[in-house]
Amino acid sequence: MESKAAITALGALAHATRLEIFRLLVRAGAEGLSVGRIAEALGIDANGRLTFHLKELVGAGLANSRQEGRFVFYSTNYGAMNELLRYLTEDCCGGLGCDEIVAACDTESCA
Repeated sequence: MESKAAITALGALAHATRLEIFRLLVRAGAEGLSVGRIAEALGIDANGRLTFHLKELVGAGLANSRQEGRFVFYSTNYGAMNELLRYLTEDCCGGLGCDEIVAACDTESCA
């Protein structure tokens, strides 16, 4: 993944509503959710604002949309999500590699 694509994806996730939508779509699986179900799950109106947030996620490559009859369904683009995670963690763990468990520190000892 190029850094420009990572910046776009992270920018799309850098909004509370979009992050919540993305996490909801990740939990929903490959079938995804209709706009109405997303709005219901988030307790918000299915209006232009929600559509704007969904289009931002699609534009960043993190979500896909598909039309089924009169409903639009959105789902996670797991390939793009994994690419972003790989990009963010490719040099993780001080060079130890991500397959090794590294003990987490508590906030007091990390200061």
